[in-house]
Amino acid sequence: MKVISYNVNGIRAALKKDFMDWLSFANPDIICFQESKAQKDQIDIDSFEKAGYYSYWHSAVKKGYSGVGIATKKKPNRIAFGCGMEDYDNEGRIIRADFDEFSVVSTYVPSASNMERLDFKLKFCDDLLDHILELQKKVPNLIISGDFNICHKETDIHDPVRLKSVSGFLPVEREWMTQFIEKCKLVDTFRFFNSQRDQYSWWSYRQNARAKNKGWRIDYHFVTQTLKKKLTRALILKEAMHSDHCPVLVELEE
Repeated sequence: MKVISYNVNGIRAALKKDFMDWLSFANPDIICFQESKAQKDQIDIDSFEKAGYYSYWHSAVKKGYSGVGIATKKKPNRIAFGCGMEDYDNEGRIIRADFDEFSVVSTYVPSASNMERLDFKLKFCDDLLDHILELQKKVPNLIISGDFNICHKETDIHDPVRLKSVSGFLPVEREWMTQFIEKCKLVDTFRFFNSQRDQYSWWSYRQNARAKNKGWRIDYHFVTQTLKKKLTRALILKEAMHSDHCPVLVELEE
């Protein structure tokens, strides 16, 4: 089973860049989206259906902002739009698809351009941790995919010294991610297979950062320890160029 997570930085813009041709080639069983930046009636659902996918979208109240989605070849037993917390649900931060043996969560952790948004981000992170712990009581097998806007380790960012005081690599954010992994008993699937440096999923549009590979690894697939034995592969798909992010992939035995 192939699962992809992709912050598309606007699904409508991605669709204009031959996204559906790429999707057909990549051929995931499930793809999780972040930063769709569109209301449901603005998304070309028909194109996904023609490609063989059921697609579900949780949009922000504010138009052209945030938003998450899941497209899947197999129809889910249930879709949970949001997490039941109004502040986050109004921003379209979490969507979940439940299947027979597991559930997939697509999440978009807020970025933080100022102290007020950093406080909001950290509160979201703490509430996400609690949400996942509570969810595990009912659904032990979880795949948690998304843009976390946090680099966990020094190997996940191109300049750990200079950027240590920038949101996305702050000590408090990195410590939260450590706690998230430990308390929720999760596996960072890419690092399960790959310990190399210079493996990134987001690059600034400025200063030719992508060509120079001055990037950040902020997009993840986490799985619960119950699924660890099923992991077969995890990759960063740098060739996809629809966004300032690139997709990340994990494969599991069914």
